[in-house]
Amino acid sequence: MSGAPAPAVLAVVGAGPRATGLLERIAANAPELWDEARPLHIHLIDPHPPGPGRTWRHEQSGLLRMNSMAEDVTMFTDESSTVEGPVRPGPSLAEWAAQFSGRGPRHAPYAEPADPEVLAELRALDPADFPTRRAQSAYLDWVFRRVLSELPASVTVEWHRTTATAVTGPPDGPQQVRLADRATALTADLVVLAQGHIGAEPAAEHRAFADFARRHGRFHLPPEFSADADLSGLRPGEHVLLRGFGLAFVDLMALLTEGRGGRFRTRRDGTLRYVPSGREPVLHVGSRRGVPYHSKTRYRLQGPRPALPRHFGPAAVDALLAEGRPLDLRRDVWPLMAKEIGYGHYHELFHAHPARTTLPWVGFAAAYDRLGWYEAEMTALIASAVPDPADRLDFEALDRPLEGLAFATPDAFQEHLRAYVAADVARRENPEFSADLGAFLALLSLYGQLPRLVESGRLTARSVAEQLDGWWQGFFSFLASGPPGFRLRQLLALSEAGVVRFLGADVRIAADEATGTFTATSPTVPGHTTRATALIEAYLPGPSLERTEDPLLRGLHRSGALAEEVVTDPAFTHRSGLLTVSPADGRLVDPSLGGPHPRRIALGAPTNSRAVAAFARPRTDSPGFRQNDAVARALLRALAAVSPAADPASVAV
Repeated sequence: MSGAPAPAVLAVVGAGPRATGLLERIAANAPELWDEARPLHIHLIDPHPPGPGRTWRHEQSGLLRMNSMAEDVTMFTDESSTVEGPVRPGPSLAEWAAQFSGRGPRHAPYAEPADPEVLAELRALDPADFPTRRAQSAYLDWVFRRVLSELPASVTVEWHRTTATAVTGPPDGPQQVRLADRATALTADLVVLAQGHIGAEPAAEHRAFADFARRHGRFHLPPEFSADADLSGLRPGEHVLLRGFGLAFVDLMALLTEGRGGRFRTRRDGTLRYVPSGREPVLHVGSRRGVPYHSKTRYRLQGPRPALPRHFGPAAVDALLAEGRPLDLRRDVWPLMAKEIGYGHYHELFHAHPARTTLPWVGFAAAYDRLGWYEAEMTALIASAVPDPADRLDFEALDRPLEGLAFATPDAFQEHLRAYVAADVARRENPEFSADLGAFLALLSLYGQLPRLVESGRLTARSVAEQLDGWWQGFFSFLASGPPGFRLRQLLALSEAGVVRFLGADVRIAADEATGTFTATSPTVPGHTTRATALIEAYLPGPSLERTEDPLLRGLHRSGALAEEVVTDPAFTHRSGLLTVSPADGRLVDPSLGGPHPRRIALGAPTNSRAVAAFARPRTDSPGFRQNDAVARALLRALAAVSPAADPASVAV
C-alpha cells in the first residue's frame, strides 16, 4: 500500500528456548517501544523445531529426563523479576501439565500433545517429578506458540528449517544471512545469534584416542551430546571406560542399560534390582572426584524463604571492584560466595529444625553477618550453634569426598562407593536435611553477580581459567546439577549387578599399543589397572571457536570478525573459547571495528555471559530473563532507528 512504512527485519539464528525467551520479551516490550504502524518481520533459523530446539526436541529417547522437578521449570517472569519491561507471568511446566488431567485451568492456545506417551506422562505428572525431555519439549513448543499469539499484529515470524552458514554486512548497513538450503541470502537489519550449546570437533587428545581406536579396531566416542551419540558399535559384554561422572554419564548409563532392554525391579525393601537383557556392555566409570554428582533434592523448604543475596550481592561486588586491584577468585571472592551459601543453609536449619541448634536465629545471624567465612571465630560460632557435624556445611569434604582414601581391592572400593551413593540419595530425599535446599538456593543466587566480576577485568586470567571456568563451574555442577535420586538408585542396582564398576578419583586414561586396549588407573585403588576395548568421554564438548561445529561461527572466527574472550595477566593468558559480547546488550565484539558490532548480537551458552540458563526456577529473579529483557528492549529501539533492510514486497509473511 502506498505510503505504508517499510518493515524492519530481524534474523535470529537458533530457535530453541533462548530464542523463545527473547521473543517473549519482544512481545512484552513491544507495546511500549514499537510503533504498531510499522511491520517487523522476524526470521527464525534452525533445523530443529522452534521452542524445543536441538537439546529439547521430541525426537530423542524417552528414557532421557530433566534434572529439575516439574515445578522448578518456567519460561516466564514473575513477581521476583527485576526486569525493566513488563512482568508477564505464565505457568511452570507443572502448572501447564496440570491442565491435561483436569487439575488446573486450561492455557491458551490449548492443544494436547500428539504423542500419546507424552500426554499420559503429563496427565500423571506430579509437581515433584523429574519429567522426560519429551515432556519439556511439549512445554517449550506450547510456550513458543503462546508467544506467537502475544506478538502485536505488526510483528510476524517465519521459521526457516535449515542451518545459517554465514553472516556478512557492514556495521552501518543491512546484514546478509546465508542459509544452507537456498542460494539467496536473507537480508536483515539486525542479527541475533542464539544457537545454544554447540558441538566441537575433537581436541588433540581425543583425535589421538580415535586414531588408536581405528588402528586396533576399538570404539572411541569423543565428548558428544548424549541424545546424538551413536552407541551401536558397543558390543554386548564389552568392557567400556567412561571418563566423566556427571549428567552425560547418567544419560549414557540409561541408554546402554534400559535402552538395551534391561529392566529395574523394586524389592520389598524399596531398593532396586537390575534384570539384564544380556545386550549391555560393562561400564567402568571414573572422574576427577570419582563419585557421581550429588542427587537433586526432592523436598521443599520447611522454613521461610531466605532473602537472597545477602553477603554476595551488588554491594559486595561493588566493594571488591572499588579496591582497584587484581582479584583471585579463591582468595578474594570465594569467601563471600561461601558465606552466601552458608547463609542459605543455616537460615533453613535454624528456622525449620530449631531443635538441632543451640542459639536463637537472631543472635546467630548477627554474629554470622559480621564474621568472615574462614575466620576462626566463625568456625567456633557454627560448631557451638550446630552440635551435629552432619548439619554443618563443609565445602572441602563435599568437594573431594575420596580425598586421602585408598582401598586394597577394587571390590572394597565398590562397597564403599555404593554406601556413599546410598547415603547421598537418602539425605537428599529426607526433608530433615532441607538445609541442603537452602544452600542450593543461595548457590543459584551467586550467578547473578559473577558476570560483573568477569566483565570488570579484575579477575586474574588464572582465576578465570582454573577457578571460575574450572573449579567453580565443576563444583557448582557437582553440588547443584546432579541427577534425580531414582537415577542414583538405578546406579546402585547396576553396580550390584556388575554392569557398572567404579574406577576411583583422579582417573588416568591411556592407550596401550602392545595389547590394543584402553587402560584406566586411579590412586583410589593403588596398583590396579582396568583394561577395556572402548572409551567414552562422558561429558559435553567444551566451548571452542577454533573447533566449533557451527559453520556461521567458524566463518566469522576465521575471518577475524568476532572476538574470543581472552584474559591476560603478567603470568598467564587464558582463551576461554567463548564469544566476547558487550555486557549491556549482548553485541558481538568485532576486532576489526575495535568494539561491538552495532548490528550483531549473541546470547547464551557460546558467549562470555557464561551460559545464563534459558529457563529458570520460579521466583528466583532469573539472570537469563533479565538479559532477555534488556536485549529485547535494545533490539526494539535499534530496529526503530535503522533504515529498512528490505522492501515490504520482498519479505515473505
